[in-house]
Amino acid sequence: MPLEEWTRWPPREGTSRDRESTPRRVISVVTRIVVLTVMIWGTYAHGRFGFWEGAAVAAEILAAVALTVALLRSTRGQRLGPAMAATAGLLAVGALAEWQHATPLSDIVFLGLGVTVLVRLPLGPAVLAAAAAFGTYTVVGWGGWLATAPTVGGLMLLGYLLRLDAGARATAHRLLVQERAAHKAEAESAALAERARIAREIHDVLAHSLSAQLVHLEAARLMLDTGAEREAVRERVVAARRMAQDGLAETRQALSALRGEFTPVGEYLVELTGQAGAELIVWGTARPLAAEAALAVRRTTQEALTNVRKHAPGSRVTVRLGYLEDGVELEVRNGRPPRGAGSGELAVSGSGYGLLGMRERAELLGGELLAGPEDGGWRVLLRVPA
Repeated sequence: MPLEEWTRWPPREGTSRDRESTPRRVISVVTRIVVLTVMIWGTYAHGRFGFWEGAAVAAEILAAVALTVALLRSTRGQRLGPAMAATAGLLAVGALAEWQHATPLSDIVFLGLGVTVLVRLPLGPAVLAAAAAFGTYTVVGWGGWLATAPTVGGLMLLGYLLRLDAGARATAHRLLVQERAAHKAEAESAALAERARIAREIHDVLAHSLSAQLVHLEAARLMLDTGAEREAVRERVVAARRMAQDGLAETRQALSALRGEFTPVGEYLVELTGQAGAELIVWGTARPLAAEAALAVRRTTQEALTNVRKHAPGSRVTVRLGYLEDGVELEVRNGRPPRGAGSGELAVSGSGYGLLGMRERAELLGGELLAGPEDGGWRVLLRVPA
């Protein structure tokens, strides 16, 4: 056995009374009261002591109680010096009680000390102290070693089992602490993930509609300041109103999505591509998708079409949705914008986090998102398991 095993203290969690259950604590208190009562009654029951001898034995009982408390406190604080001093004092009290023929007192001191040190001291000092306590009891006990051997053997086994029980309780406590910490970290991680999800929803739903409204309203203000025609100003206001209506509809869809209430992806894409004037191609065997995969397809399509309106208005757009064996694939591709079209008025709107949000959605689901220029246009490809 390594030297460390002989010098290591039993875990604090196994000997601390703060972590004892209420039934265990009650049993411990009742046991100590019973032992103290038996010790006092057994010592004085036969009335063989005179006044001064009885007073001396009473002092020994008080000393035994005080030294036991000191031993328990020093072992709880893992202080070896005071613990060994208390052990030596208890051995002395037991020997003095035996010399004065206070046999019940000496027996309880020796046997109780042997069990206690086996439970609470490092293994090396515990073996030495237990050998001294049980050895003294065997030498001075009634009936010789043949009579005391079963008692000593049984109590040694009890002390060792109690030591193992304390170690098991300490291990259980540490595992419980680790489990609680893991649950706390898991809850914090889930909360962060939910915050990130809500942040993505806020961006996808509000960023484009609000920024587009701002562009149109700012244009209307400038027209009013420069005395532009009423009809032109009215067109800007009507466009802003339409953007607000679209944003409100998207907000309702987002709230439904957060509650898990989805319209089928196919129906949603038909409506969305119809509004954007894009071509929709669906291939593979259509089937219901998992909620998160469906949301990723919806939001990626929405973001990609919004980016086309921003940066390549008037270009031809194709949306392809494919049902794979183990997932789903979405491709949004737009060609070159018409000559002279330039960037749309919405190009200056948005926060710039759209592509990042799409990629985050894909990676969280174990998929991937590729986006980049192709043949003078732009291509967005999403693959996620579903």
